[in-house]
Amino acid sequence: MVDEKITSDASSDTAHLYEGKVIRASPPSRKKAAGRIRSSTDIPKDAIPEIHVPSWIESFFGGPIVSSVKFLPANNTVSTLQMGSAGVLLILTFLTFVITPVSGTAWFSLANLVGIPILGGILHLTILVIGAIGGIYGIFQRDQRALLISYVMLIAITLRFAGSKVEFGLNLLPENEIAQKFLLILYALFLVMYFELTSGIIRFSMLDTSIRTGEVYVMGENRIIRRYHRAIGITPLVAGSVALLTLLINLIIPAIVGIFDDVAANRLRESVELTSVYGVALGTALVFTVVAAAFVVNLPLRIQQMQEREN
Repeated sequence: MVDEKITSDASSDTAHLYEGKVIRASPPSRKKAAGRIRSSTDIPKDAIPEIHVPSWIESFFGGPIVSSVKFLPANNTVSTLQMGSAGVLLILTFLTFVITPVSGTAWFSLANLVGIPILGGILHLTILVIGAIGGIYGIFQRDQRALLISYVMLIAITLRFAGSKVEFGLNLLPENEIAQKFLLILYALFLVMYFELTSGIIRFSMLDTSIRTGEVYVMGENRIIRRYHRAIGITPLVAGSVALLTLLINLIIPAIVGIFDDVAANRLRESVELTSVYGVALGTALVFTVVAAAFVVNLPLRIQQMQEREN
């Protein structure tokens, strides 16, 4: 019995576990700790909420027109789009200067009204320069507000009152009707390409930022980029071909009619209505016919199936 008692006491003795340690029966006093800490009446900066006072434009539209987004440094895809957009903008600026005369614009009428004709030309060039500089800044800084200003300026400079004939900003351009319409198509294509490439800069910057920060995971990123590059190469060719057929409808129809009757073909060539009213209607019908044919044969699905078979 004595041996069992000694063994039981020895096994329940745990004092050696607490040697050299301070054992407290309760947690430290908060009042005592609070008395040692210096009190401060300053409000922490992270506790102050950020207050954004909307401008009158944001109040009118119910929010910001273009949100400001911070991106990571541009990768190879974004840099390529930036260089391509800058090149397209330079060509577009030259074409805009060539095909848009100051006559017929609102600032031209204002300059004649105040008796200072040169003021119209100064305002015309100022709008073009603002559009070009805003575009360059928006492209390389990826600033959507600057790009929006550039869009507005490059569109506003082309707004003119209706005229009875095609008029260009330079007198050195050819008088050939086909050459003039080809120049107009080039201007329209470069304008649309400028919008698309600059929008692509913002979209791919947002995608790259999301991928590199781990917000999203995208499979086949290079495949998406290759398809995008292919699309921006094929789409302008198709659109330009359809636009050329539309604008040259007044030459295509007389050529077709001339196969059967030369007299009727000559009358059609001299017809003002075919060039203005009926030509526009027939050109529009041609565009819708091409679009309808593409939907009938289900062209988008066939292209997708062909790409899947290649991959």
